[in-house]
Parts: sequence; C-alpha cells; structure tokens
Amino acid sequence: MQKPEPPVLQPFKFVFSWRRFFLHFAIMGFCVILGLLTWYFSKPQSIRFYETKAEPLMTSVVSGIDLALDAGSSVAVKDSHPMQVELFKGSAYFEINTSAVNTLEVKVGRVVIRDIGTRFSIRMNKDGSANVAVAEGYVKIYVSSGAFQINALEQADFDDHNISKHRLVTERDIAPWHH
Repeated sequence: MQKPEPPVLQPFKFVFSWRRFFLHFAIMGFCVILGLLTWYFSKPQSIRFYETKAEPLMTSVVSGIDLALDAGSSVAVKDSHPMQVELFKGSAYFEINTSAVNTLEVKVGRVVIRDIGTRFSIRMNKDGSANVAVAEGYVKIYVSSGAFQINALEQADFDDHNISKHRLVTERDIAPWHH
C-alpha cells in the first residue's frame, strides 16, 4: 500500500469580486447607520414632574420662567425648545420674563397654549373643561376648531373643540390662590 502524498500548499491568491465588495460595503454602511441612530436617540428627554397635595408650590422651571401650582395640581415639564408643560389637573400660574417670551407651550388635554405674553394662569376643571386667564401680554390657544388669542385682562373657557365665555376680568381674578 502506498502512502498518499501530502497536499502541496499553494500561496494565497486574492481574487477581486464586485459582488463581495458590495456585500461588505452594505454591511459596513448598515453598521455606520446603526451607530449614528444610536448616537442620535441616546440623548434622553428630560422630564420633571411637579405635584402639590395640600399647599401651593412656587418654583423656577428654568431661568426666566416661574411656575406656581395651586393645591392639588400636577404638571410635567419637558425640556425642549420651546419648553413644553403638560397640565394634568388643578391650576397653574406662569410668570415669564420678557427675555424668555415665545419659549413655552402648555398642553391641556389636546389643546396647546403658546405663550406670547408674560403672565397667565390655566385652571383645569374636573368636568374636562379648562380656563385660561391672562394678566399681561397674550396667549394663543390652539383647539380643533382653530386658533384663538386671549389678551391681557381677558379670560376664556375652553375644551378640546372650542372656546367659550371669552370675557374681561380684573387682575385679582386671574389666579386668586396665587396672590
């Protein structure tokens, strides 16, 4: 019986293939896209919650924006531009310095209120309706039927669909629990 001869090792020879090139290019491109998406989505949103039980709370949300909550109120503050505040229940009073104007949106249910003024309050009723009163400047309310502007020393009731009872008020009626 004869022994088989050991195989002769050939030197490595590189063979270029466009198919292999595009496959590796696609894999690397996919990895780069995943890396960029991970970097983009890795920045978590900063959300702070404020809730009061028996006593009102006065706090500075950011430089230039002060928030006062009545007893039994709760809000969520999301740091973004513009800053977003969502009122869950109760009453909130906002005092915005002139340097911070146009930097606040308040969400009450499906309604968005944009600050164009400097001082206003929002009260959420238990029946689902809400009330906005402006002490200085004006706010714009975006409901499903359109956008409405409430000026200084005016008050309006609103729900998700419309504005009602738009009327004049005195400054002490705007946030009586705050004064």
